[in-house]
Amino acid sequence: MDFLISDALAQGGGGTGGSLFSLLPLAAIFVLFYFLLIRPQQKRAKQHKEMVAALAKGEEVVTNGGLLGKVTEIDDNFITLEISSGLNVKVQRQAVSQVMPKGTY
Repeated sequence: MDFLISDALAQGGGGTGGSLFSLLPLAAIFVLFYFLLIRPQQKRAKQHKEMVAALAKGEEVVTNGGLLGKVTEIDDNFITLEISSGLNVKVQRQAVSQVMPKGTY
């Protein structure tokens, strides 16, 4: 059974000093995930929330479903988009993915 446990580790007598170094890679991975995944996602969510809060009547927007239209009415939770002359669609404010430059519609 010597192949399962290294002789040097078995003779070490506890090895409590090595446990701190064994947590170091785990902490490094967490820090890496925070800066590469979590922080940018929080930044994008904050920018989207600010964009949705700043929507105004007459702006041209694209929804998550791909509809391009002009905002005609704004409510607390919903906006009305004019996607064609005389054709209005009511969508949730959170469904707006981006604001387009004037003249796109």
